[in-house]
Amino acid sequence: MQKNIIPHHYQITKKDRNTLNHHNSFLLWFTGLSGSGKSTIANVVEQKLFERKIKTYSLDGDNIRKGINQDLTFQPEDRTENIRRIAEIARLMIDAGLVTLAAFVSPYRKDRENIKNIVGEANFIEIYVNTSLEECEKRDVKGLYKKARAGEIKNMTGIDAPYEPPLHPFIEIKTEEMSVEEAASLIIEKINAKLKLGYE
Repeated sequence: MQKNIIPHHYQITKKDRNTLNHHNSFLLWFTGLSGSGKSTIANVVEQKLFERKIKTYSLDGDNIRKGINQDLTFQPEDRTENIRRIAEIARLMIDAGLVTLAAFVSPYRKDRENIKNIVGEANFIEIYVNTSLEECEKRDVKGLYKKARAGEIKNMTGIDAPYEPPLHPFIEIKTEEMSVEEAASLIIEKINAKLKLGYE
C-alpha cells in the first residue's frame, strides 16, 4: 500500500508561512508526571506568545484522547502510538506556520526521541516539567493518584508504570522552586531567539 502513496508538494512552503507570520514555527513539548503543571504552564506560555501576535496552537493529553486517540488504552504500545500520532499532528502544524505547544506525560525516552525524528531536531524543544511524585500526589488535581493507589486505575505513570525523565532537556522547570508565571517567563526567554526568522 505504501508504494502507492505519493506525497503531493504544494508551492507554498513552511518558510513562506513563517515569513508571512513574521516568526518561525516549531514544537514546544512539555513532558512530566500527571499533575506536574505541564498544561498550566503551557497555557500561560501560549497566552504570552499570543500577546506578541505569535500564531500558536496547543495540544493536550486529555483533549487528544477524547478525540483522535479515543481508541487507545494506556498500555505501553498504545502510549507509543498515542505519542506518534500527536507528533504527526504537530509536524503538520509546524508546517502550517504555528508554534505548537504539546503537554503530554510521554513517559518513555524512545517515544520522545521519535517525536524529534518526526518533526525534525531543529523543530523540537523538549521542556521537562520536573515535579516530584510526592508533590504531584499532593496536588492530585484529577484524583488519578488516589484511584491508582486504590487499584482502580492500572498503568498509572509514577505508580505502577515508569517515567523516564529527559537526560538533556532544552529547558527544565522545577515547579516546586518557581511559580507558573516565572516558569512561563523563563521559557519565553529561552525560545525568544528561535522565534526570529533566519534563526537555525
